[in-house]
Amino acid sequence: METIKSLIPDDLKRKIGESTLETLTTSCSSILDSLSTLPQFRRVIGDLTDPELALCRKSKEKALDLKQQGNASFSKGDYAEALSFYSQALRYAPMTEQVMDESFVATIYVNRASSMHKMGLLQECVQDCSRAIVLSPVYAKAWYRRGMGNASLKNYVTAIRDLETSMSMEGSSSGKNKIKEELSMIMSYFSSTNGISSSLNDQLKNFADIDELHDTKLECVATPLKGRGMVSPNDIPPASLLHSEEPLSAIVVKSCRETHCHFCFNEVPADVLFCLSCTIPIYCSQYCQEQAGGRQFGRRLQNQDVYLLQKNLSPDIAKHVMETVLSSHGKYEVEYVIPEHGHECGGAHWPAVLPTDVVLAGRVMAKFKEKGNSSGDISMPGKTLDFAHNYNQIPPDSKLELHIYAVVLSYCIQQYYALDFPSVGHAASQLILLISQIKVNSMAVVRMKALDECEAFNKSSRLSATAFTSNLEQVQVGQAIYSTGSLFNHSCQPNIHAYFLSRTLHLRSTEFVPAWYPLELSYGPQVGQQCLKERKELLKERYSFNCQCRGCSELTLSDLVINAFRCPQPDCLGTVLEMVYHKDSKEGPVQVSGASLRCKLSLPVLQQKKGVSEVAYMLLHEANVISHSDPGHCLSCGSYRDLDSLSTSSKAAMIAIEKLKDPKLSDKAPCSLMSDALKSLSFLRSIRHPYSKIVAQAEDTIAEACIKIGELEHAVQHCKESIKILEKLYGTSHIVIAHELMKLASIQLTSGGSSAALCNIARLEAILSLYYGPHATAIIPNLDALRREADSLAADIA
Repeated sequence: METIKSLIPDDLKRKIGESTLETLTTSCSSILDSLSTLPQFRRVIGDLTDPELALCRKSKEKALDLKQQGNASFSKGDYAEALSFYSQALRYAPMTEQVMDESFVATIYVNRASSMHKMGLLQECVQDCSRAIVLSPVYAKAWYRRGMGNASLKNYVTAIRDLETSMSMEGSSSGKNKIKEELSMIMSYFSSTNGISSSLNDQLKNFADIDELHDTKLECVATPLKGRGMVSPNDIPPASLLHSEEPLSAIVVKSCRETHCHFCFNEVPADVLFCLSCTIPIYCSQYCQEQAGGRQFGRRLQNQDVYLLQKNLSPDIAKHVMETVLSSHGKYEVEYVIPEHGHECGGAHWPAVLPTDVVLAGRVMAKFKEKGNSSGDISMPGKTLDFAHNYNQIPPDSKLELHIYAVVLSYCIQQYYALDFPSVGHAASQLILLISQIKVNSMAVVRMKALDECEAFNKSSRLSATAFTSNLEQVQVGQAIYSTGSLFNHSCQPNIHAYFLSRTLHLRSTEFVPAWYPLELSYGPQVGQQCLKERKELLKERYSFNCQCRGCSELTLSDLVINAFRCPQPDCLGTVLEMVYHKDSKEGPVQVSGASLRCKLSLPVLQQKKGVSEVAYMLLHEANVISHSDPGHCLSCGSYRDLDSLSTSSKAAMIAIEKLKDPKLSDKAPCSLMSDALKSLSFLRSIRHPYSKIVAQAEDTIAEACIKIGELEHAVQHCKESIKILEKLYGTSHIVIAHELMKLASIQLTSGGSSAALCNIARLEAILSLYYGPHATAIIPNLDALRREADSLAADIA
């Protein structure tokens, strides 16, 4: 990027920086004229688009080398390393029908299956063997390994048939004798269990809606304040599933390329699959592989194949072979819509190099192109989507980057569409519009991430002391654009919640919403999570709008206390802020100003619970309210504190507390470390407001440290203190409170506080039901494990 930037004349940079939507075609033509004659630019395009130069092309030689390294690791007993090498061999092995060496690829699948069998990954082992059988139906070793895998899974009927098939194909007498011994043992065991068997599990895990969409109609309306937004003509009860939608297009983020499926965004299993034509994408299943690439895996049985099978095998064995091969093709109903990865495939590595939102724009364009736009005009996506964009508001340097990326992407896609593609200059101007729309309207597809200790607990029968003690973290795994989902406006106090099952967007109401009231979700920042200033700055920078939601136009408790210091007067609960609050009269609006913020707030209309409104009581309710408060002065009584000194002391205290996050901390850690942290917490409480989020974070850190050193009772107390503060900032039914209650309940269960734990579990499940409905178990890691433990304890108590 920087190299190409340096090639552009300063006067053209200025012209592009001053460009508007109306002058895009002209500015794109100008930059194209400037770059197209430069050998450096042509070299960049060649490197990105030439399959012969690409790093992402298939290579049998590299696959063979990786297979041999896998064999060496397997021989020395390092099965995990062997598994990794075999997977990489499959990544590079050519797999299209025209160039695939079927026996070579089948061998790698069986070798990987052997590694997984040694590691106890039985279902994955069986699946890899089935893939090898599709490629090479008379591969005896594949049938043998699949039979042994099915036997370990107690799928005895299938295991017996697989081993019988393997024995009929095995050429050596020693091999036949080995299989005969295994078969005899399995049949004996099968007879002793009275023929109990279980069928193979389908590995395609689709999350089906257990509940139905709420019987309401969503409508898009325009308002003077926010423009277009979504409403319902009906009242909507809390926890109602309002909307489900598949994305127009989606892409995995770069940080998750090696861990998550490039189609459904779920974590990939050990038997990961790869694109059939290039080495970039990875997939969790054959379904995702075929949906994304538009190509079916393996080969179909021909008449000649059927003839040879029936000629050389017994009728029963031949039927079993044909059923196994045919079932792999009929297993999924693959809808060959427009494959997202299709136009990127073939070895060129531009999809791996360009930014995620740029590649996503290419996918949207390709989808519209493939739908049969007869004119071949790339402007169709932007006009059809009709999404908002912020091109005219973005900085000059960002406009320059957009121009460069759009020109580069135009050339890259032109290699796929060849003569059917419109002029690069015109295409680039429309891609700039499309990328601008995607930047503003795309949604982050997220997953909840928990600690490894929780995964270990899921496989055990009892709760461990370290399970669930860390906050659940929301991690972005993908980026997607939704035709209807993008029409919902933002609020820092949202009334609907967005979550994802695979790549499907779900929207659920989190409170009662009256008819025609705006349905709004959070684009990221929320009241309780960040202060007013931080929220408005983030939204302005990322989405180019000045947030005027109910959380940013009404004075809330959270914004008064989240980063506040406490009043120096011991009997005053007022707040000391870096902001200036000013109002002309009791009923007038409150003016808020700071170093980079100027806004006008109304008096709050939110109903606060008893004990909360006292925080700014003098500011909001008293007749003798002060009309102005400078930074450092208490909003209630006017007492002064030195903000610079307080800020420095607060940071020093937090540094001492953060030392407890050292992963080496254990019950043998120096007592002085915890002692210093507790002293720092006491000091923080003396200078920070009691409802400050910084105090909550400190309490949470100390709670987790107490877990590590086995001080569970102290951990419970610090966790409770943290939750009390978060309830003031977020409210008592926010999803953040559920996450903290999960932590608290697990500590209580471990420390013997069964009754209190059961109460907290009931409360967190009520909150999760509000936000996720019956999907809570699919969304929240280890919720099932916590429920099992609670049910067990409830039974003991009864």
